[in-house]
Amino acid sequence: MYIIKVKGIAKIPDYVQLRDDKFTLLAYFRVDRPDKSLDKLGLGDKLDDIMKMVKDLPFGQIAKLEI
Repeated sequence: MYIIKVKGIAKIPDYVQLRDDKFTLLAYFRVDRPDKSLDKLGLGDKLDDIMKMVKDLPFGQIAKLEI
C-alpha cells in the first residue's frame, strides 16, 4: 500500500491518499479526520501508526506503507 499527502490551498484542507499496489485509490481523507475512512478499510487499529507517518511525510511524496 502507498500513502501520499496532498497540500490543500486556500479553503481546501490537506488530504491523504491511500493506494494499493496497482495504485488504485483505496481511501481519501482529511489529515485532521482520518477515523471513518480508515475504519472502512479495516485499518482503524493502525490509525496511530499511519498518522505518525503522515505527520513526517513531505507533501507530494509517495511512500510505501508497510502494514
